[in-house]
Amino acid sequence: MREVDVDTPWGKPSAPVTVGRVDGRSVAFIPRHGMKHRFPPHKVPYRANLWAMKQLGVERVIGPCAAGSLQTNVKPGEFVICDQLVDRTTGRESTFYDGPETTHIAFADPYCPTMRRVALAEANDLGIATHDGGTVVVIQGPRFSSRAESAFFSRQGWEVINMTQSPEAVLARELEMCYANVSLITDYDVGVVGEVEAVSHEEVIRVFTENNARLRDLLFRMISAMPVERDCPCAAALAGARFEV
Repeated sequence: MREVDVDTPWGKPSAPVTVGRVDGRSVAFIPRHGMKHRFPPHKVPYRANLWAMKQLGVERVIGPCAAGSLQTNVKPGEFVICDQLVDRTTGRESTFYDGPETTHIAFADPYCPTMRRVALAEANDLGIATHDGGTVVVIQGPRFSSRAESAFFSRQGWEVINMTQSPEAVLARELEMCYANVSLITDYDVGVVGEVEAVSHEEVIRVFTENNARLRDLLFRMISAMPVERDCPCAAALAGARFEV
């Protein structure tokens, strides 16, 4: 493995990119929050991170995250391979296309269908309790939700709450990279029906650490199992997306 220092038009990524191989395949890794978790979710340099990956030739991005559950049937320690996203963030730089070239990507299905299938198959093979699909609502952070906010999200039927999936998934699509989310559920959010204590950072880290080995195993299996060629819509996301005068 080696570290690569990458410059982008959007500044430096969260950390130098670690480049190596997994089962004969080239991989690149950026710690989303930087070394020692120095970037809170609303300050992560998302555009620099995704651009650095694209510059290095990355075609597929796996975006694992710690997340809260909004439904009682989605339990701490389980995984959710999300298929939908609701963006409740504010003020984040969420596009590479600020003009003059107007670009409208399709985002009806935010996550790569091929990567989702691989994730689900490998999780099942590993015996990991995993939910096929789920909507993640992305909040601004760095604070957690109030009980009223959380209860509202829960009533919408959304399953997962997180702080980093947007604009990360959007930016990957704009660069025609495939993107999949693996949400490791660390806690019930405070608005879930029943007696639920307020979430704490310490509890999130505890559950995440306990399940980190399973997450690592799944990620490595996903990398090995990905088909060589891409036949998903992600690879042609810009086709027809630009406004022509």
